[in-house]
Amino acid sequence: MIGVGLDFGTSNSAAAWYDGEQVRMIPLEECDAIMPTAMHLDRELIPLTGEAAVAQYIDENRDRIVELTPEVIAKASMVTSEANSADPHSEAETETSSVYGQPWVDRGMPGRLFRGVKRLLGNSSIRRLLVFDHPFRLVALITPILLRIRQAIEESLAEPLADIHFGHPVLFEGNENLRNNLAFDRLSEACGHAGINKLTFYPEPVAATLSYRHDEQSPDSGCVLTVDFGGGTLDLSVVEYSGTSFDVLSTSGISLGGDHIDQLIFRELLFPHFGKGETWSRVKDGRLIENDFPFEEYEDKLLNWAVTYILNQNQYRSKIIDRIAQGGQGKEKFERLLELITHNFSYLVFQSIKDAKAALSNVEETIIDVPELDLAVPFSRDQFEQIMTDMLGRIENVTEEVLQRSGRGRADIDIVIRTGGSSQIAAVKRLLEKQFPGKVTEHDPFTSVAAGLAIASYYGYQFQQS
Repeated sequence: MIGVGLDFGTSNSAAAWYDGEQVRMIPLEECDAIMPTAMHLDRELIPLTGEAAVAQYIDENRDRIVELTPEVIAKASMVTSEANSADPHSEAETETSSVYGQPWVDRGMPGRLFRGVKRLLGNSSIRRLLVFDHPFRLVALITPILLRIRQAIEESLAEPLADIHFGHPVLFEGNENLRNNLAFDRLSEACGHAGINKLTFYPEPVAATLSYRHDEQSPDSGCVLTVDFGGGTLDLSVVEYSGTSFDVLSTSGISLGGDHIDQLIFRELLFPHFGKGETWSRVKDGRLIENDFPFEEYEDKLLNWAVTYILNQNQYRSKIIDRIAQGGQGKEKFERLLELITHNFSYLVFQSIKDAKAALSNVEETIIDVPELDLAVPFSRDQFEQIMTDMLGRIENVTEEVLQRSGRGRADIDIVIRTGGSSQIAAVKRLLEKQFPGKVTEHDPFTSVAAGLAIASYYGYQFQQS
C-alpha cells in the first residue's frame, strides 16, 4: 500500500509517497523535487510547465520591443453625399471607418506565462483569462501542470496513480464565504482532466504536523502549533496528539507570503535606484515645467515581473529616454531603468532579492546584487525588519487568533513548528521565539507539506473544514 501527497503551491509544487515506513520525495524536475508552479503557452497554444516555462518566457522577451496596437471595436458609417430625390437611381454615398479601442493588444507577444493561478481559484469573479484571443478557464491553465505532476508520480511508482491527498491553504484568497468550495471544485475538475480521478483535500499546516510526527526524534505526545509560511499564504494549525492518534483543535490562515515581501523590498530599497523621486524637466506651451518623474506609471508592472515586458513600448520608453537626455543627477538611474525594461531583467532582480532575503537568515548584512544592471545595494536585517513591521504584526495577530479558536494558551503549546520558505526569515524566527521561548523548531521548509500529505494518504485521514 502506498500513500501519495501533492503540495500544489502558489510559487512551487512538490510531491511525495509513503509506504508505511519511509517518505520519498518525487523528482518533478530532472534533478529536483521542487518544481515552479508555472505554465507557458505559445501562439500555437502549446504548453510548457515548470522551469522550462519560466526559462522560455524570459528568453523570448529579452530585448523585445513591445508595440501595442489598437483593437477594432466597431465600424462607423457617415453619409458624405445624400441621394438626389429627383433621380430614382441616385444613392447616398457613405464612408465607413473602423472605431479603435485603447492600444492594448500586444500582437508580437510570443507567449504567455502563468504563475500564481492558485491565488485566483477562490475568486468567483475570475472565470476566464484571455490568451491570444482565446478565453481560457482557470481550470485549463492549471491542468497541464497537474498532468505533468501525475506523470512524474506514476514514473516514480511504476504504476498508475490510484488516489492522492491534495494540500490546500486554510483559506483560499477571495471575498466569498464559499471560496474554498469554489477552489475545490476547480481543482477537482482540473485533476480529473489530468487523470487524477480520486483525491482528498487536506490542510497544509496539518500535513506539515504529520510530517513532523513521523520524525523519530519527535516527542510521543504534545500540543503542536504549526506555522506554515510560504510564497502565497500564511497557514497555522493547533494539533494535540498522543502516539498515533491526534486531534486538530483549530486552523487559521491569511493571504500573506514571500511574494508580497519581495515586492515590498523592491519598492522600498530598489525603486530609488531606478529613478523614483527624481525630477523631470520639460518645455510645454513655451514654459519650463519641472516636477517629479511619473514613476507611479511604472510601479505595478515592475513589481509583477511577468508583465514588466509591457513597459517596453514607446509611451513608457520615450519618457525615460527624454529624462536621460537631460543628464544631470539621476541620469544613470534612468539608464538602469531603461536597461531593465529593454532586456526584461525584472525576473533577475526578483531572484537577487530572494537570494539576499535568504542570506539574511544567517548574516546581519548582505547585498542585493544584479550585475546585469550594475546594481549592488546593501541590505541589512535592520532594514528588512523595518520593511516587515506591519507584516510581523499580522503574523502575531493570526497566531493569537488560532490559539483562541483552539481553546489553548501559549503555555499549553509544547512545540512550535516553523515550515515554508518564508518561515526562515530571521524576524519571523525571533517573533515566534519571543512568543514561545525554547519551543520553536524548524522542519523541512520546502518538503514537509508534501511528505505529510503522503502520510495522511497512507492512513486515509480525512479533514472536515469547519
